[in-house]
Amino acid sequence: MRRVTKIAAAGMVSAALALTATACGSSTTSDSGKSSSSDGSKGKGVGMAYDVGGRGDHSFNDSASRGMDKAVKEFKLGEKEQTASQDETESDRETRLDQLAGAGYNPVIAVGYTYGDAVTKIAKKYPKTTFAIVDSVVDAPNVDSMVFATEQSSYLAGVAAALKSKTGQVGFIGGVHNTLIGTFQAGFDQGVHDTKPSDKVTDQYLYETDAKGFADPTSAAGKAKGMLDKGIDVIYTAAGLSGDGSIQTVAGKAGAWAIGVDSDQYQDPALSKYKSQILTSAVKNVDVAVYDLIKSVQSGTPKTGTNTYDLANGGVSLSTSGGFITDIQSQLDAAKQKIVSGATKVSSTP
Repeated sequence: MRRVTKIAAAGMVSAALALTATACGSSTTSDSGKSSSSDGSKGKGVGMAYDVGGRGDHSFNDSASRGMDKAVKEFKLGEKEQTASQDETESDRETRLDQLAGAGYNPVIAVGYTYGDAVTKIAKKYPKTTFAIVDSVVDAPNVDSMVFATEQSSYLAGVAAALKSKTGQVGFIGGVHNTLIGTFQAGFDQGVHDTKPSDKVTDQYLYETDAKGFADPTSAAGKAKGMLDKGIDVIYTAAGLSGDGSIQTVAGKAGAWAIGVDSDQYQDPALSKYKSQILTSAVKNVDVAVYDLIKSVQSGTPKTGTNTYDLANGGVSLSTSGGFITDIQSQLDAAKQKIVSGATKVSSTP
């Protein structure tokens, strides 16, 4: 694992770290909504098990919460949210899902690939409950596996980075060096090289295996500072809440651009001070997938199986907020069309 250097930028991310501390291991409940049944067919509302960072991570946990909030309001449902803590065990994840399903929540939604084994086990225990998992595949008759072609949106982010970089040097920061985050790196690197083969891409990770990589803004700030010091002027960070540190650091460098991930981070109120340097975001529409699942359970025809969200069906996209990529939109549209048509095959592995 590469050594992480902590820098003076830590002060800029203290608020984000405080947010993480309050989110991890937390649980909130609202059972004011109607209960649909007592036999497990619909349950008492939605059970949401967030990954590290939880609601307020400005990334994919927040995207999931938006989908749930919309459905809870529309269908007048109860809901309960629980958040993973750092360094927790497999047993902790199983217990979280078991508690939600056992209490009668349906569907039970697990946000993040780390829940894969737990969903596999607990879904068998509650065959009448519909489970969902984001970013992983669980082969069970009552599980909706939500898979996103993040390499495709990351490819477009790479195209944008290459076209906007003035130094010919761009960077990628991943939270954890694993297969999932590798899809972001792979797409980004390919997008840059297909657009400008001579450009240099620097890829770095915060941690090799520790999920803390998704909730450590200080470390991301350090990585971003190191890249900026080397002349890198566009940085794409796929690291959940950690990405706040990268965005804030990039915003302190005139002429540099940050690329957000999962949510449209230009639109995030918590990042409004820095939005003038958020070039775009590679969006993963977890909110759409979550809403569609909850709606399907309410209609009595739960979605199950592996459901893939990509550029073709709008499951992933590149945000246009701020108008910073308007001048290159035609090139981005052309790149997207090649992916959708199959003319461009985007690799999911670095």
